[in-house]
Amino acid sequence: MIRNAVFVVVVCGLLATAGLNAQTTVSQATSTTEKPTPLLPPEGFDDGHGYVVPGVDWAHATPESEGFSPTRLEALRAFLKTHQTDGMMIVARGRVVFEYGDLALVSKVASVRKSVLDLLFAVEAQHGLKLDDAMNQTVVQLGLQDKIPFNDLEQHATLQQIMMSRSGIYLPSGNEGQEKILPKRGSAYPGTRFFYNNWDFDAAGIAFEKLTHKDIFDALRDDLAIPLRFQDFDRSRQKKNLQTGSTHFEYATYLSTRDMARLGLFALRSGAWGKTVWGDPGTIQFSTYPTTHFNEIGDWYWSPGTTGRWGYGILWWAWDAPKYPGDIMTGPFQGAFSAMGSGGQYITVFPMNDIVVAHKVNIDQDESRSISGPTYMTILEMVLDAKCAAPGEKTCK
Repeated sequence: MIRNAVFVVVVCGLLATAGLNAQTTVSQATSTTEKPTPLLPPEGFDDGHGYVVPGVDWAHATPESEGFSPTRLEALRAFLKTHQTDGMMIVARGRVVFEYGDLALVSKVASVRKSVLDLLFAVEAQHGLKLDDAMNQTVVQLGLQDKIPFNDLEQHATLQQIMMSRSGIYLPSGNEGQEKILPKRGSAYPGTRFFYNNWDFDAAGIAFEKLTHKDIFDALRDDLAIPLRFQDFDRSRQKKNLQTGSTHFEYATYLSTRDMARLGLFALRSGAWGKTVWGDPGTIQFSTYPTTHFNEIGDWYWSPGTTGRWGYGILWWAWDAPKYPGDIMTGPFQGAFSAMGSGGQYITVFPMNDIVVAHKVNIDQDESRSISGPTYMTILEMVLDAKCAAPGEKTCK
């Protein structure tokens, strides 16, 4: 079940941790005929204890006020200039402390779309979708059959296993790199093996439409873009690309860096936006926990051995490092999770320090443009190295 008791967040405790008022209004299901409206006024939200949420524009803060070294951030800026980064933001406690490039540039976010889909499921779950029940439905019950029929094993795969990339369905998805190494069909029972195959993720998008009776991009507009006040969202830019030999489509998503950062902050807050719980906290918390461990990923995907100890949850990559003796989690990467897309599209969240990093490379301009996994890990290490003091401290130690 997606809301395993270990992972369900008590809303008041979550918001207290984030510095938000515990007297939170939980949004009720809205009519499908209701026009969506922003959740916050134009000026955004300030809880009075150091945490803010953007309204029309992002709030900015000096690096020093949030415990960052300006000198180290300038070293990061110099590093980015030697690579192909087109946009990057660092957000601390809801405030922008670092900007680089054209943050309003809209381009394809590649596999970041999968984590966006998870947030859409979280919003729909908060507003009445019985997601626990849906997660246990099989691909047959959901009507996810493709041109190639399921075999006897594949038809038992559930929606949750698809979203975990553990379905055991090894059908082609149009991604040549994945298809070259597809396991043999029927070689793994659903749930027993992780294999990152876009067939699963495309099917999850179709399942979303079947369960909610909404177009996935209309939902992106109405569930996230309008309520969270995206600054650059264009519904007409989003594309459904049919895959060769398949009835399924890629839900190609196009966002700006600063709107990607809003999604990161929304996920960091586990679905809270100001005083409103807009996405189901349990869904987001469970999705961003590593249910597939680092050592199960395999060394074909962006060379995980050189890009950090990322495991996989549900449509998110999740940091999977051993806990210190005594079951005590420590270090800035503990609890971290990330949306990752080819070419250098990232939304990375560090709950331990309340930091969101959004990073973009314009692959629409040139598909060969890229930031490698190891390079992005270097960027993240430089971000965390620049965070060298508590908020409000005058100097870094």
